[in-house]
Parts: sequence; structure tokens; C-alpha cells
Amino acid sequence: MFLIETFVYIGTMAFAISGSILAIRKNLDIFGVLLLGLTTSLAGGVIRDLMIGNIPPTNLIYPQYFLVSLLASLVTILFYEKIRQFKNSIAFFDAIGLGVFTAVGANAAISLDYSQPFLIVAMGGLVTGIGGGVLRDVFVKEIPLVFRKEIYGIASIAGSLVLILTNDFLPLMISLYLCFIMTFAIRMLALKWKWNVPVVTKRTKIKNTIKS
Repeated sequence: MFLIETFVYIGTMAFAISGSILAIRKNLDIFGVLLLGLTTSLAGGVIRDLMIGNIPPTNLIYPQYFLVSLLASLVTILFYEKIRQFKNSIAFFDAIGLGVFTAVGANAAISLDYSQPFLIVAMGGLVTGIGGGVLRDVFVKEIPLVFRKEIYGIASIAGSLVLILTNDFLPLMISLYLCFIMTFAIRMLALKWKWNVPVVTKRTKIKNTIKS
């Protein structure tokens, strides 16, 4: 359990940093930066718990997750000029958070022990992984990454699938690491090689009209 808790803290810090960086770039005030960091890091877990009936949500019961997120946001504010020197810093921390929370969310869902776990586990991983990021982008008036042509939600689903396939014959922590690695690797490779999901565009001109 210690390793799983460590996993959760890493994801919480990574998402809080990504949310805080975006908030600073959008010229939000200090309260806005802290709130966006908290939303990015905690909202996915809250949505997942509500979805699977775990009420009240874990992130709202234990203050350490709130405090870790708050500390990560404060550190981002203090050292933003150093952090911003790293190219694609938001994307990197966001990919870490996506991978970690996909693993944690999928594990929370798989522990429910349904006979046909794929859908509930995939949704648990996906909602936990993308929930905070979706709200983060909506709050600053951006189209969420998962709704664009980015390989984002697909990476989370692929990671959840790895956990499902390996959970029965590998130790839990190994399965969680494999889930994280798969999600993180797909996301980062998609950014590096510019892999995209085809975009649906509306027709601007109808060809071959029927002549009367």
C-alpha cells in the first residue's frame, strides 16, 4: 500500500504542477493558480469515486492530498521561471499525471471485482486520468485535450487494458507500473511523433448536387 500511496502523491503533484503552469500562463491571480492546481489534481478522483459509489470521495476525506496539491502549486508559483525553461513542461507533467491516475483509477475500479470488468475498469482509469484535466481546460476557456485530435484518452484506455490483462498473473504493483508506462509512453510518443486522431470536419460545400 505504501507504493500505491506514493504513486498517488506523484500523480497529484504532477497534475497540480500542470494546472498551475497553465493558470500562470493565462495570467490568473494567486487564488486562481492554486484553485486550478487543486482542480486538476483532485477532480478526477472525486468524479471516479462518485461514479463507483465511494462516497464521500477519498480526496475529500483525507487532507494530505489537498495539502500535497497545494504545496505543488505554491512551489510552481515560486519557481515558475525555472520550470518554464523546460520545453513542453505542461505536456510532460500532464502525461505523468495521466499515467499515474489512470493506473490508480483503474485499480480502484478493478477492486470492485465485477465478473466482466473491462468497461468499468477502463472508465475508472479514463475518468480519473482525464477528469481534472478536462475541468482545468474548461475553466481557462480551452477545448479539453481529450476532445481534440490529441492522443490522450486513447492512451488512458490502453493503459487500463494493460492492467486488466496483467492483473491476474502479475503482482499488483507490477501491473500498475505497466499501466503507467503504457499510458505515459503512448502520450509522450504521440506528442513527439505528432500522432493524431482524425478530425471530423463539417462540409463547407456540397458537391454533385442534384439538378432539377
